[in-house]
Amino acid sequence: MTKSPPAALLRYAYGTNGLADLRLDDALGLLADLGYAGVGLTLDHMHLDPLAPDLAARTARVGRALERYGLTVTVETGARYVLDARRKHHPTLLDPDAEARAARTDLLLKAVRVAADLGAHAVHCFSGQLPSGTTADMGWARLADGIGSVLDAAAAADVPVAIEPEPGHLLADLAGFHRLRRALGSPGPLGLTLDIGHCQCLEPQPPADCVRAAAPWLRHVQIEDMRRGVHTHLPFGEGDIDFPPVLGALREVGYAGLVTVELPRDSHAGPERAAASLDFLTTAEARAAAPQEDAPC
Repeated sequence: MTKSPPAALLRYAYGTNGLADLRLDDALGLLADLGYAGVGLTLDHMHLDPLAPDLAARTARVGRALERYGLTVTVETGARYVLDARRKHHPTLLDPDAEARAARTDLLLKAVRVAADLGAHAVHCFSGQLPSGTTADMGWARLADGIGSVLDAAAAADVPVAIEPEPGHLLADLAGFHRLRRALGSPGPLGLTLDIGHCQCLEPQPPADCVRAAAPWLRHVQIEDMRRGVHTHLPFGEGDIDFPPVLGALREVGYAGLVTVELPRDSHAGPERAAASLDFLTTAEARAAAPQEDAPC
């Protein structure tokens, strides 16, 4: 007899950068109603602005909303224009100007405090692109210095910093993560955000193998569809990724954090994308689990 596939073991979330047209409380209520376990909360002007006054009080209100809706959270720092209204994702930890780098470091320190107050399981960040006129060695040194300056606060708050390999950035792939990790002496608070689409885009290994290779450092997962060599976040079913093996690998390695849908260009259809994404992922996870659960009785 074939057993029914088990319920989802993975904990799915949806990123607020894909719900930018909704008020935060409306977004959280939507995700709870759909059956999501959590939310990827991007610190940005439309939801939880890290630069506006009374951040601690506003964070406490968000915490109460998360508790009311039964959602867990990852804090993300990938807002496009939160620090510079004219340059996307600037400044970065690689900026030639020390004051500009300090602004990014300060954002990460605020994110750690917000994450601690919300009970978040990780703070997400990225390296940024290598500036013109900056050598790779200079960039790596600045990145190590900037991330290193945040890790003490992260350790004190018991919140890992999970850096994301991003196509086109200095730290673009898993090899780049390991270069940074080794340069910092493999500190415990430094973890990895693995974006499954990015694995499909540029890693030499299939995404499921990337999950297994990254498992010891895996603190956060972002997920969407993508095509090989094209860094465009796509709704599920519109790219090349075979998802059951990826979700099976996450179960296999015992990943217990959030698996956060990352569709920042789809806010115009956020509620519909959120509903369709959860249906897709839970179906794909059931397919991943079914063969190993089938047995005669």
